[in-house]
Amino acid sequence: MYCPRCGKENPDNARVCNNCNLLLPSISTTVPPAIARTSGLAIASFVLGILSFCTFFITALPAVILGIVALVKIAGSGGKLKGNGFAITGIVVPVVAAVFMLPLMLGITMPALVRTKHLAQRMACGTNMRNLGIAMRMYADDHDDKFPTGSKWCDLMIERSAVDRMIFKCGGATEGPCNYAMNENVAEPGPSNQSDLVLLFETHPGWNQVGGPEILTTENHRGEGCNVLFVDSHVEFVKTQELNRLRWKPD
Repeated sequence: MYCPRCGKENPDNARVCNNCNLLLPSISTTVPPAIARTSGLAIASFVLGILSFCTFFITALPAVILGIVALVKIAGSGGKLKGNGFAITGIVVPVVAAVFMLPLMLGITMPALVRTKHLAQRMACGTNMRNLGIAMRMYADDHDDKFPTGSKWCDLMIERSAVDRMIFKCGGATEGPCNYAMNENVAEPGPSNQSDLVLLFETHPGWNQVGGPEILTTENHRGEGCNVLFVDSHVEFVKTQELNRLRWKPD
């Protein structure tokens, strides 16, 4: 017989509850045990674990945390809570999915990261060349409108314009003190209609290099093209298939 006050089970012939001392009715009353309810935390863990596939694992960590908390609460509820399966699924699914999906995600993102790195190197190279152009223009302003002598232009930039040696190096190059060369056909800024005339261009590692298209290289940027500084001090990244449009000699 169950006690109507505390719910404690007593022998059928008991007159007084062994737990609360309540006088028991003469007719046996059976009180069914309470039905266990499913833990809301376990359900939440399950849902977040499944959603981690669609959210690029943003919900994975909350799913694992809620699943662990749910298991602890279920274990300490004395049978009043259930949902171990939901909680375990919410913990396991994100972990297993991450193990299998991580290589795939890396395979997708790595090319983009590599591409971003090369674009950053290309931009840094262009910035270096642009700063060299400004320095060369300032040099010309101070030397009767003449650019530095081609055979020692790097040295003159350092001596007369106080530029740093790092400015001569392209970020995409692996070696060399200088990755730029001066167009052998340019001695002075010239008129404004020569703004498309090449002044500096990318070449193989060296120092005080001077020449023309025969020493130009696109290797610093995976063969996609190279940065070119023009007489009017603007810089362009010229793609390999468009290099033949460059103007190397003044009018």
